[in-house]
Amino acid sequence: MQPIFLIILVGLLGGMAIGVQSPMSSIISQRLGMMESVFIIHAGGAIAALIPLLFFGSKLGEWRSVPWYTLVAGAFGLIVISAMGYMIPRIGVAGALITLLAGQLLVGSFLDHFGLLGAAQRSVDLPRIIGLGVVMLGVWLTVK
Repeated sequence: MQPIFLIILVGLLGGMAIGVQSPMSSIISQRLGMMESVFIIHAGGAIAALIPLLFFGSKLGEWRSVPWYTLVAGAFGLIVISAMGYMIPRIGVAGALITLLAGQLLVGSFLDHFGLLGAAQRSVDLPRIIGLGVVMLGVWLTVK
């Protein structure tokens, strides 16, 4: 098991990346359009991922070994970027991020509860329900 500090640090860095990427993608969406923004962001990400793959090797040739339904994961990026592009000009970056986070927590709790998509099974109990309620209250207070 990884030290909790490292896990939290990686999570915070990922969250900060989303915090910076979101307004950038919103700018592209407002100036060029939603699909153009999604394309530019994914193309940039593909190029950024290709560079270390070229230097350190890759398992891309084994793509057929992953479950078929996982191959549509990139399409969810279209939804994320479109949602952020829509929300940021209307409710700001913080409101958009907290709303996106709330959606992630709801789906994550469902996946945990049933142990779906490789998640460790962790039942939704009263403390988690209260926590989700607090998050939803936070969304409302941030967005209103």
